[in-house]
Amino acid sequence: MNAPSGNLASSGDTQALRVVAAPPVVLADATANPAPLGLCCFGLTTVLLNLHNAGLFGLDAMILSMGIFYGGIAQVFAGVMEWKKANTFATTAFISYGFFWLTLAGIIAFPRLGVADAPTAAAMSSYLGIWGVFSIVLFIGTFRLNRALQVVFFLLVVLFGLLVAGDVTGDRTWTRWAGYEGVVCGLSAIYTGLAQVLNELYGRTICPLGPMKK
Repeated sequence: MNAPSGNLASSGDTQALRVVAAPPVVLADATANPAPLGLCCFGLTTVLLNLHNAGLFGLDAMILSMGIFYGGIAQVFAGVMEWKKANTFATTAFISYGFFWLTLAGIIAFPRLGVADAPTAAAMSSYLGIWGVFSIVLFIGTFRLNRALQVVFFLLVVLFGLLVAGDVTGDRTWTRWAGYEGVVCGLSAIYTGLAQVLNELYGRTICPLGPMKK
């Protein structure tokens, strides 16, 4: 009887046993662009709140509901979807401003519910001022994006500045000017969001955004 061979396979079988590495699997991102949603959440809510600041109507349940559900919760959802797309700027902006609207709703609602005292003018100016500083940094970031977003964030910085001036001085005129300016800021955000929707649907530039040259 012949002794068993130490070879597992003959040279002719070597090719059959050779493992061929499979090509890497590349997953294409087939999810929708969440930026228009986030921009419209911010823009529509900003327009309505600043129509109040301009003196057109009171601070009622309409504004509070928009701040909680659309400007707040829906915008946070948009930020989470941007996180899934690895977009750090949009994730930071949408989630932050979404919770800005939720905190603002709390500032309005909590004193009425007896949960906490209403903030003083100094407290509100600090609140609005720190959001203004935050917006300045994001405005700097827009110089890597497009002209439309530059306009949105520049107007937002000015808006926070006017609101702070109104609280610091106690002069309602500053707040009314903030209202008019805030309406323009909100409309610019709505334009930027809906322009992306139309450009994507038509496959060409219907509404220009002014992309930056690389």
